[in-house]
Amino acid sequence: MNYSVKASISSDKNAAVHIKESEISFGVSPDTEAILPNPAELFLGSFSACILKNVARFSAMMNFEYSRAELTVNAVRLEKPPRMDKIQYELIVYSQDDSLNIDLLHKNIEKFGTIFNTVKACCTVNGTIKKIES
Repeated sequence: MNYSVKASISSDKNAAVHIKESEISFGVSPDTEAILPNPAELFLGSFSACILKNVARFSAMMNFEYSRAELTVNAVRLEKPPRMDKIQYELIVYSQDDSLNIDLLHKNIEKFGTIFNTVKACCTVNGTIKKIES
């Protein structure tokens, strides 16, 4: 599989990533840091999207129903060289389905996530998954 995205920045510091029919603005200056995601946050957003996409994917494959899922991701960035060092996540799956196997879902997310595996190859990733009856 191959992927392609485009990104642009103007001299007035407006920046965006263009993916298919979507545009995601991001901050590149102190003026926008409080209102727009920075590149590190976009990176963690991609990591989050990978996990949540796999919740949807594996719900069909593992035959379980859920009403929603929420993910919180926290990361530690090193200064020299600047890079992500540790990523911690907590996934909460809201479901009343007794057939939801949390351990198998966790294993599948960590084994078959493209972004997850790419990130795990270069930094420490730890996470938990919880089921909450909804």
